[in-house]
Amino acid sequence: MTIEVLQPANPRDVNVYAPYYQGRKKNALPLAISLYQRGSLEGTRRIEGGESIPFVASWTVSSLPADLTRCRMQFDGNAELSYEVTMANFEFVDYLIDVIFNFKATRKADFSQIFYRKLLRYDD
Repeated sequence: MTIEVLQPANPRDVNVYAPYYQGRKKNALPLAISLYQRGSLEGTRRIEGGESIPFVASWTVSSLPADLTRCRMQFDGNAELSYEVTMANFEFVDYLIDVIFNFKATRKADFSQIFYRKLLRYDD
């Protein structure tokens, strides 16, 4: 299943998260919650001046925005290229909203630069 065939999540599930988002992010929330509920995403990370690297991201799923999500990413099918990050569900869903926007713009499933900075702990 790809992002383009996602169906909006149940409004009951979306409404729990709605207070955390404004404007166009709130409009994308039904698809982002649907993606979140899948618990995984396959995509490619674009590398400037190089070839894109495939990844698989998987995460824990919970219905409460304040619960913690642990996201694990593995790049290029290589266990040595695995990374993990933990954050509040509402923060992770915000990154999934960015994935939805990026997909609509480029037709590629990828996280934002800000997400990768968090994943790789560049800002710690």
